[in-house]
Amino acid sequence: MARPARAPLLRRLLLLAALAASCSYYLLVLQAQATTPPRYDGFAYGGGAAAAWKDAVLVEAFLDPLCPDSRDAWQPLKLAVERFAPRVSLIVHPFPLPYHTYAFHACRALYIANKLNSSSTYPLLELFFKNQEKFYNSATSSLSSPAVAVEMSKMAAQAVGNSVSEFLQGFSDRRTDSAARVSFKYGCTRGVFGAPFFFVNGFLQPGGGSPIDYSTWIGILDPLVSQQGERIEMFTSI
Repeated sequence: MARPARAPLLRRLLLLAALAASCSYYLLVLQAQATTPPRYDGFAYGGGAAAAWKDAVLVEAFLDPLCPDSRDAWQPLKLAVERFAPRVSLIVHPFPLPYHTYAFHACRALYIANKLNSSSTYPLLELFFKNQEKFYNSATSSLSSPAVAVEMSKMAAQAVGNSVSEFLQGFSDRRTDSAARVSFKYGCTRGVFGAPFFFVNGFLQPGGGSPIDYSTWIGILDPLVSQQGERIEMFTSI
């Protein structure tokens, strides 16, 4: 019998190796070019920022305010975190997907809200999830960027408690633009390429780009929380 040709398989392996090398190079370049921000990216949920770095299990979620999968992922994640709080802490990183035309505007809006009234950040995120259809590509195709900013400001004023004009001024603040850019770049340095993406104690959870349901979250978090009382020293000084 004739032996099967190895050339096609070899070519595929070489192409895969080249692709992996290209992705690794791009990631290294991005990490080198990204400016280190003055504070850690994202918004701590429930005021658990201090606990997040000490004794709590840390969940990090990369969400796009205009992404249906991010919307569907939010409620089960929120309920799971609240069930285990304060032993579980959550940080949400805004991650605007480029194929949602005004996702970057929405992420800027979260930073504007956080600056005006930090307690309004998550209520505004939930307003975006509730009213996503108003800002879908098809719904905004005939609107200009300033017009969309006005519509977002009208909605955000409900959560923030400030006037529409005051919120709208935040879209002229370069700092909100920079903060939203940092969030996107930070996600890229973590290998995030979709939403929602989840990390638990720094480890990527499977199924990136798809929601995780409540029972799955309980299955992930419950064993980690139960182990918190057991201090494991991985390194000891000699």
